[in-house]
Amino acid sequence: MAFFGTAAQAGPTLDQVRARGTLVCGIHTGVAGFALPDSRGTWQGLDVDLCRGLAVAIFNDVSKVRFVPLSSSTRFTALGSGEIDVLFRTSTQTMLRDTTLGLRHVTTYFYDGHGFLVRNSLGVRQVREMNGATICLIQGTTNEQVTADYFRSVNVPFRPVVFERTDQAAAALQAGRCDSFGSDASQLAAVRSTMQNPREWTVLPERFSKEPYGAYVRRGDDDWFELVRWYTTAIIEAEEQGVTAANAEQMRRTSTNPNTRRLLGVTPELGQSLKLDPLWAYNVIRAIGNYGELYERTMGENTPVALPRGPNNLWTNGGLMYPLPMR
Repeated sequence: MAFFGTAAQAGPTLDQVRARGTLVCGIHTGVAGFALPDSRGTWQGLDVDLCRGLAVAIFNDVSKVRFVPLSSSTRFTALGSGEIDVLFRTSTQTMLRDTTLGLRHVTTYFYDGHGFLVRNSLGVRQVREMNGATICLIQGTTNEQVTADYFRSVNVPFRPVVFERTDQAAAALQAGRCDSFGSDASQLAAVRSTMQNPREWTVLPERFSKEPYGAYVRRGDDDWFELVRWYTTAIIEAEEQGVTAANAEQMRRTSTNPNTRRLLGVTPELGQSLKLDPLWAYNVIRAIGNYGELYERTMGENTPVALPRGPNNLWTNGGLMYPLPMR
């Protein structure tokens, strides 16, 4: 009774999602590791799993989510207009996006940096060697500005060729219309994995920007912001505490760690503060796993993307993933 009583006083977005019975989640139009349909047409990837996990936090049902694929140029408009409830779509958190779009970015769930993908036969080892190169870029991304800023800073000319979608840029690169593709390194690794012969391509080692990805929500609904923020944090916290999809049930029954007991709903205060079932985080971890499990199955070294954890490892392992205290 206490749970349903507080749920009725939730913020407008959560109330709308509950009334609709489905979470509407904005994702990429198609990039391996983050969001890409498999051979059966089922969306797979890190962003996709984050959407599914949020549906579990609200409904305890991984299927109660509808995916809306969005291009870089339409993603923020779709969120602002109410077409989607939340955006999990390889979206860098920047000051101007946070202060001018009527949106708020939430907790960082992936750290990246701008790089360049080139064909090995070009013999390029450093980006400054690409004098006069034609570079594929995606419209509406921070990568357009980063590329222009870098080449201007080293006084090297280049020719941009701008596309709406990643698959269009990848096809142009493969066909020889561009000498290089400039984007975030994770997406370049994803593109390379889909090439006819990935070994013919190299993501150059230099990085030219900070690209921290976070979910985006509309301004003016603090309850929804807090739910998405602490949901994302809970998945990272679960990895730090060693809670996995396989052992969550046992740890809920046997752990004496106060942090673990709170996370898994043995004590109800975290769920109550978010107007969710006390078992919300436990249900999420059982359904999709902790952050490390999500990362390894979507873009880890045993996947076609084969991207090492790097900064996306826990802070205790030399990375930048540092979950805020859940107490």
